[in-house]
Amino acid sequence: MIEIARDLFRNHRRLSLTPFLALGFVATACGGLAYGTGGGNGSSAPAYGGGTPPGTSSGAAATIDVRAATLGQIITDGQGRTLYLFEADLGTSSYCTSACTSVWPPFTVAQNVVAGSGTSTALISTTVRTDGQRQVTYNGHPLYYYVGDTAAGDTKGEGLNQFGAGWDVVSPQGNKIEHG
Repeated sequence: MIEIARDLFRNHRRLSLTPFLALGFVATACGGLAYGTGGGNGSSAPAYGGGTPPGTSSGAAATIDVRAATLGQIITDGQGRTLYLFEADLGTSSYCTSACTSVWPPFTVAQNVVAGSGTSTALISTTVRTDGQRQVTYNGHPLYYYVGDTAAGDTKGEGLNQFGAGWDVVSPQGNKIEHG
């Protein structure tokens, strides 16, 4: 699929495609191969690394766990997928909307959130997003996934500055961990 997209891009004049259409096709083809289309949990967010979509199934409780990473102890969902905070969020209000959520899907739930080993029940809550979904918060920070993380324990989103602010993994105490 990627080869087809590259060929279309290289031969865009022969196919009468504008460079913008060719780039759009390449971006769509590459994104679709890596992340799928979500579903199952009522979320419009893309699937995490091509597997289970972020969030939880309807009727199931979500879990926040702690996992050892190269950055130290970090919080993850119950499947070991890294959770991030967005420095632009003020309080429990999420400022990651629209295009931002295609790169940083919010960790949303339909039911309860459970504290796993090493996390604090007192720090776990939810907030209602503008689209009506319940996003999980930890120590007041709305939590997100990063689509560049393709396997449990990946932290490729750490330290990125996208959509106007920084993104950081979260410690079990609920504070950002900055790499560097």
